[in-house]
Amino acid sequence: MSAPPPAPGTILIADDNRVNRLMLARGLEQEGHTVAFAEHGVEALDLLRGQPFELLLLDVLMPELDGYEVLAKLKDDPHLREIPVIVTSALDELDSVVRCLEMGAEDYLTKPVNPVLLNARINASLEKKRLRDQQRELISKFATKEVAEDLLTSGFSLGGRYVEASAMFCDIRSFTTISESREPAETIELLNDYYLLMMDAITGEGGIVNQMIGDGLMSIFGAPVPRDDHRQAAVLAARQMVELIRLFNEEQAARDKVQIQIGVGIASGRVVAGYTGTQNRATYTCVGDTVNVAARLEAHTKELGRAILIDENTRQGIDDGIPVEAQGEVLMKGKTEPTRVYAVLVDAAVAETA
Repeated sequence: MSAPPPAPGTILIADDNRVNRLMLARGLEQEGHTVAFAEHGVEALDLLRGQPFELLLLDVLMPELDGYEVLAKLKDDPHLREIPVIVTSALDELDSVVRCLEMGAEDYLTKPVNPVLLNARINASLEKKRLRDQQRELISKFATKEVAEDLLTSGFSLGGRYVEASAMFCDIRSFTTISESREPAETIELLNDYYLLMMDAITGEGGIVNQMIGDGLMSIFGAPVPRDDHRQAAVLAARQMVELIRLFNEEQAARDKVQIQIGVGIASGRVVAGYTGTQNRATYTCVGDTVNVAARLEAHTKELGRAILIDENTRQGIDDGIPVEAQGEVLMKGKTEPTRVYAVLVDAAVAETA
């Protein structure tokens, strides 16, 4: 028993011949597909960038940009390269067929196009596209959007590269004591609420959460996507995190439930970013002295009773409008030189973390 065809899709027809467009569209619409038109390559690319299409039917000989040039631009665009392309052309030379397939086309059909064959090719292409979308969605459940994009566009390989980034560590104060006095279900619910709030603040500023261990999390700003303002973004995220916990505690108090406090440490500098582990199990992370300093700063928040501590490198990359207070120099564990530490000031209502 053959499998049912995939659900109808949204298809763009790029062809400078109006008769060809209309004839193709009639057959596609009879199959339930939604169809849009482009008269040349430039218009096709504009439509693809502005609307979600699942498939492109592409002619080769067009004004403005021909089919070859459209394929080249699609291949270079990480947001468009996943759209399947079926070339429909009057050119039946083998060189043209090979060229299009090498440039990423799913198939090459010569005109006049056999409608039965076209329908089969469209159904196969839509099914592959949706499987790829499901794969992307699945990866995104276990990795951030940025890491998922990096995996899908660059592929997976163990190893790393030097980048300038900011590392952030955060955890809940006295979490062991809190968890011991509550039912497991309540503890898990508390952790899920905490992670939801923290991730919203971190991802909202362009960071990625790459480790969650118990109540602790590590996040990175500036990798895998480089950005010059990674220090500013990390500090803004930390301030939002503290504010979100304040608002969360107000709701917890109203429900007569446990309230929590957090500590955040941020350090900036050169790190090695990449995939570590084995071919069967790996994670995207950053390693290096900067990461170690961030972890030590987070631990030091408990001693100083401050919500957010940063190092000198981070302080130099934030706006003057973000108030900080020098905490002197601290000799971190494993370091031979002391680290100049600053507390990022927050509202009095949320500053008490000790």
